[in-house]
Amino acid sequence: MNKQKKDTRWSVTVALMMAIVILLANTPLGMIQLPIVKATTVHIPVIIGSIVLGPLAGGILGATFGICSLISNTMAPTLLSFAFSPFLSTTGLVGVLKAIWVSVGCRTAMGIAAGWLWILLKKLKVNQNVALLITGFMGSMFNTIFVMGSIYFLFASQYAQAKEVAVTAVFGLIMGTVVASGIPEAIAAAILVIALGKVLLKIYISAGKNTKSES
Repeated sequence: MNKQKKDTRWSVTVALMMAIVILLANTPLGMIQLPIVKATTVHIPVIIGSIVLGPLAGGILGATFGICSLISNTMAPTLLSFAFSPFLSTTGLVGVLKAIWVSVGCRTAMGIAAGWLWILLKKLKVNQNVALLITGFMGSMFNTIFVMGSIYFLFASQYAQAKEVAVTAVFGLIMGTVVASGIPEAIAAAILVIALGKVLLKIYISAGKNTKSES
């Protein structure tokens, strides 16, 4: 019975976190439209979910984020939406698979990686606040590095064409995005994860103890 209650509590919490991801992804707070790309804050509940619920939940929440990104880039495309939407592919099936990886695969990997980073930090007995800070920052950077790195390796020529630059200039532009957008996003994520993660961990652990006491 304990395991059944625990599994039910986990599933319900994942579903609630998925609802938050979907809500954020469909409001200006979750995907802020910039001239070239969409700056995201949707990765923050993904990171928090991976901390509280584990890498599997992080992967599920990351996939949810990725699907929302895919839909957003399909319905309201920007200059680089070809890298996120399989429906905008100009290179056939290969382009479709690449876009699915960038939009969904990278976000799924980000959620899983953040969850395992948290587990590693806890095994190393890192102070909880420091571990939350590191996981929040690195989780956000995983998102930026996975996505922008994949765009560089998979869509360099299309990226260069969209930006009207030489292919040799793409690496510098990608790094510029990582620094100018990725690092501020990571700092914001670190602050929010340490503020919200500590509270949610306490609530979730407390709820688990109450479930045990009722058995």
